[in-house]
Amino acid sequence: MKALLYIHGKGGNADEAAYYKSLLPNYHVVGLDYHATTPWETKDELLSYYHSLARKYASISMIANSIGAYFAMNALGAEKIEQAFFISPIVDMEGLISRMMSAAQITPEELEKKQEIPTAFGETLSWKYLSYVKSHPLIWRAPTHILYGEKDTLIPLETIAAFAHRIRASLTIMKNGEHWFHTDEQMVFLEHWLKQYV
Repeated sequence: MKALLYIHGKGGNADEAAYYKSLLPNYHVVGLDYHATTPWETKDELLSYYHSLARKYASISMIANSIGAYFAMNALGAEKIEQAFFISPIVDMEGLISRMMSAAQITPEELEKKQEIPTAFGETLSWKYLSYVKSHPLIWRAPTHILYGEKDTLIPLETIAAFAHRIRASLTIMKNGEHWFHTDEQMVFLEHWLKQYV
């Protein structure tokens, strides 16, 4: 039996992995309930869990959502992943943080001076986080399939397309899809997309 590791996005949890069990009967699907919120802390959690799976399974694939995909690439870029399925992945964290800074009218100098600044839209911007992102560019070599919603407001289409081209990933765009795939129509589309490759 092959393992498939599910890594949730912000506000998600490992229980979401249950959805994929019936879709992927040839895999032992497991979810990781990571608790850290920074890339350097999640790296330790993901690596530890990956290595525990690697001791039991000869093949490990993954599904990751949104920021979960960013954390996965940051943590597991040097590990053997059979194939990866990324749903609305955040592939340019520096760009996303920069857009949030612009929306909150925060300059890099101000963020460096204050170190952390809460915003009106609920995110606390962190100089340490931004510095980490800048100094740890993503390196990802696993065969990858990306699902992206046409109306994703977090990641611009040109950003996801450039990333997919750089890592030689397949890119599927759902017309009128959103960052969060959750409606019946979106989930049917996701299922058809996933079944093409497994």
